[in-house]
Amino acid sequence: MTRLTAHPSGHYHFLPGIAPYSCGVVADKGHEIIRVSLQVPQLWRNGFDIVDSYLRKAGHERSALCAMELRSPQPFTMEGFIEFNRAYCAVLEDWNIFVDGVNPVARTNVCPLSIDAPDPVLHAFSFVRPNSSRKQQTFVVAGAGELLDGILVKDGIWRCGETSGEALAEKARYVCDVMADRLQGLAANSNEVTTLNAYTVHNIHPLLGQLLDDLPAARRCGICWHYTRPPVIDIEFEMDMRGILAEESLS
Repeated sequence: MTRLTAHPSGHYHFLPGIAPYSCGVVADKGHEIIRVSLQVPQLWRNGFDIVDSYLRKAGHERSALCAMELRSPQPFTMEGFIEFNRAYCAVLEDWNIFVDGVNPVARTNVCPLSIDAPDPVLHAFSFVRPNSSRKQQTFVVAGAGELLDGILVKDGIWRCGETSGEALAEKARYVCDVMADRLQGLAANSNEVTTLNAYTVHNIHPLLGQLLDDLPAARRCGICWHYTRPPVIDIEFEMDMRGILAEESLS
């Protein structure tokens, strides 16, 4: 299992993932992760300006940013997704957020059916702030679909092109295993999960029994089903989760 890595100035640890994002983040002791949602999503480049302004006004450095949630107008081809990620990562590198060449920021990027925008938009972001009174640790588990080891190649999509009930069940089981592994990697437990999201346009009801068995947190906090596609063509099922106790909203 990938070892947790400290961010030297962000006051959190992260699970290294692939170039576009880490597998998850957890706040250091004496700190907590806060999630901020945008009531009006903004194009992702403008979204970075909003994050920058918000953090500066709150007295935080850019390195406090630990997670991003994007919404895209339609799924990318694998090549298009890789190209978008290069531009996205270039901003984080310009912000000097990378740690020894590794992207520490967790991310979810999915595609609702009603986004009227030419490019992905910023839906929400999370950052770390001091809180010595917070006893429960806070964390974000990055989004994952049925892409083996998260490697961005079409051949890595589990049962690519198949959407039968059996295939979807296998895809969901794989994603549940990824969620459980990442949760363990963050040294968190299911009792600390506050939100568990599933992203798919396929009927989730036949999968609920399996999801409840595979992810104990779902029995307590439920599953929020978003009728939306994962970010890459042919990926059919994605999940993420978080353990966050304070959330804010920007109008």
